[in-house]
Amino acid sequence: MIDINLLRNDIDAVAKRLSARGYALDIAGFNLLEEKRKDIQTRTEKLQAERNAVAKQVGQAKAKKDETGALLLVTRGSLVGKELESIEAENKEAQAKLREFVSLIPNIPHESVPMGASAEQNAEVRRWGEAKKFTFAAKDHVDLGAGLGGMDFDAGAKLAGARFVVMKGAVARLHRALAQFMLDTHTGEHGYTEVYTPYMTSAACADGVTSFAKFKDDQFKIEGRDLYLIPTSEYTVTNFVRDEIVPLEQLPLKFCCHSPCLARSS
Repeated sequence: MIDINLLRNDIDAVAKRLSARGYALDIAGFNLLEEKRKDIQTRTEKLQAERNAVAKQVGQAKAKKDETGALLLVTRGSLVGKELESIEAENKEAQAKLREFVSLIPNIPHESVPMGASAEQNAEVRRWGEAKKFTFAAKDHVDLGAGLGGMDFDAGAKLAGARFVVMKGAVARLHRALAQFMLDTHTGEHGYTEVYTPYMTSAACADGVTSFAKFKDDQFKIEGRDLYLIPTSEYTVTNFVRDEIVPLEQLPLKFCCHSPCLARSS
């Protein structure tokens, strides 16, 4: 999530950069939310000042043995306290709306990113190797897997519905071997620590990795629980250090994890 102060300090510049990726920032909508927040802040500060003044006046009235005046001031102080409680509820709602607004804004592209309407305007930075050329028409992995008898879509549909698959034989072994190869390579050759994490996370964890408000409908929720199935192990592994400041001497933290991808797709 971008720093909200970028919007407060120069929202026009942010909007211009976001337009490079085809995103239209709702400047008017943000300004309305900010005006609401500022109004709440102003009213809160005035009431807090009044509460402090009333508390002081209560002490002065009691010192003068003005019981009637002190009682009236205490009553006023109580009313001010209730007003502050009401405003605090307003403030929580306003802050939540601001956070949701900002969480839906995509990352601001770097100044070096070329502007364009399609991939044709992308700039090639570097190239490694050459794309393999075939002397025959390459098959889609679905056709290839089904043709070899290693991907059974009928069985997948029987078990879980359309767009699911059961892998069999050599294809199932290949799937397992690729995961093992990835884990062994990262841990044995590159110093990563292998971890195995839950396949579910809380909404706070999901929001710690990406915009939960933006991608909430793409995730599978566990009914009656604040738990969502993970779309990748990134959701769990990244949250190891959520809301923490990691000492420099402990960096880099290198973890690798294998998990299923449990997310809706169009």
